[in-house]
Amino acid sequence: MAQKLVELGHTVAIIDIDPTACRYAREQVGAMAFEGSAVSIEVLLEAGIQKADSLAAVLRSDALNLAMVTLAKHYGVPHILSRMRHSDFTEPLRLAGANHVISTVELAVSTMVNAIEYPQVESMMHFEQGQIEVLKLAIPNSCYVVGRSVAEIAQDSRFPTGSLIIGYQPHPHEDLMIPISNIHCRY
Repeated sequence: MAQKLVELGHTVAIIDIDPTACRYAREQVGAMAFEGSAVSIEVLLEAGIQKADSLAAVLRSDALNLAMVTLAKHYGVPHILSRMRHSDFTEPLRLAGANHVISTVELAVSTMVNAIEYPQVESMMHFEQGQIEVLKLAIPNSCYVVGRSVAEIAQDSRFPTGSLIIGYQPHPHEDLMIPISNIHCRY
C-alpha cells in the first residue's frame, strides 16, 4: 500500500516495530519510517499524526487497530481507514472514528467468488452495498458487439437490461474511451 501511495505522489509515514521493515520502507519504497509501536503517542507524534490527512490502521490485531483509530480521531486525522479481521469490530471501529472499515476476509472471499462465478471478468468493483457493479472484461472478436456503435449495442435485445457501457478500450495499450452521448441522468 505504501509503495502505491508513494507512486501516486503521496508523502507516506510508516510506523513499524521491525527495524528491517523500516529500513526497507525508507530505502526501497521511499517512505518515511519510524521504529516503534503504532499505538505509542510519542511515536505517532514523531511520525506527524497531527499533520496527517489520512491514516490506515493495518496492525496485526483488530484491538490494536481500534486503539490506533481512536488515537487518530483524537489527533484530528480527517480520513481514517482500518483493516478488520473479525466482523465483531465493525461497529467499534466506526464508533471510534474509522471512515472506512475493510474486512480482509470479506474482500478475499468476494474476490474469489467473483473469479469463480465470472471467470471472464478481469476486475469488478461494487458500490452502494452491491446494488451497482462495475466490470472490466475483454470482448472476444467473435462477440456480437464487435464493430457496432455503443448506441447499437445498448439497443440490442441481447444487451443486459439495466446495464450501461461507461467506457471501452479498443486496445490494452490505448486510453479508455468514454461514450459521452450514452450518458443519461434520471432524478
